Amino acid sequence: MRNVFENNSPHAHFSWDNLGDIAGGRGDLGEEMPVLVYRLMQYTMLDVLSQALGLEKANEFFRAAGHLAGTEFAKNSLDLRLDFDGFFSVFQKSLKEMKIGILRMESFDADTGTILLTIGQDLDCSGLPVTYENVCVYDEGFLSGVLEVYTGQKYAVREVDCWASGDRVCRFEAVVAESPPA
Repeated sequence: MRNVFENNSPHAHFSWDNLGDIAGGRGDLGEEMPVLVYRLMQYTMLDVLSQALGLEKANEFFRAAGHLAGTEFAKNSLDLRLDFDGFFSVFQKSLKEMKIGILRMESFDADTGTILLTIGQDLDCSGLPVTYENVCVYDEGFLSGVLEVYTGQKYAVREVDCWASGDRVCRFEAVVAESPPA
């Protein structure tokens, strides 16, 4: 039996196909699970990585994982041929249907590409105790991955408000970081 941590393991490198047939494999249990289970995995993994590498490096890895997830989600679940309004509408609907959160666009500057987004009832943090910090670094990466795939431009996304910081929605500022090479 191969170990997933071996470089030649098919699970050592992410592929959408490695997510498998969830509905078929989970039979009676189905595709849904409590948010508690997701957060248990997320926050214990963050704790282990933080203890080993420090919080800044752990957050860097979480952001990178979110970026990869957003990239693959956009490529495999969203219609990239739609105009911006249509794309955003489908993106909103997908996040709500998957119970990830309720996405809203507060502003969009067509000249600069800067977008201010909120996610209400966020999977990662809604209901957490107030610790006066922003904790949704995975979401930062996820949103940047989705936006980069759709626009073809590199986006830097940072959370500016969070449930854990005392707000009741997570607010993200997405700015074009650089233009892709010609």
